[in-house]
Amino acid sequence: MRWLAVGLLVVFALLQHPLWLGKGGWLRVWDVDRQLQQQRETNEKLARRNAGMDAEVRDLKQGYDAIEERARFEVGMVKQDEVFVQIPDKPASEQTALPPTEKRAGAANPAKPAVGAAPAKPARH
Repeated sequence: MRWLAVGLLVVFALLQHPLWLGKGGWLRVWDVDRQLQQQRETNEKLARRNAGMDAEVRDLKQGYDAIEERARFEVGMVKQDEVFVQIPDKPASEQTALPPTEKRAGAANPAKPAVGAAPAKPARH
């Protein structure tokens, strides 16, 4: 009777092995499901990026507003009757005396054009 119980236990273990550790076992299913979730997240990010690029391409094809905006902010171009105003950063000695919140809020980026520059006649030399 004892040999029968041991034999049935061994048969049961041999039948369970493919279910848990085999080629189509639960561990493999769990791993593939995890990979599927990661791929879905990657696809969602890429779909959002593609939608943004698609909108930008449509803007560039339909009108000159997007082209003008890129020319202003990336290249620093100004219209014919506008004056470019640039506010320089404070000297380094004054910046160290300011608290960190004022540094971030008050410092202007010299590489980017000032927003809202008042239109005026350019100086001609």
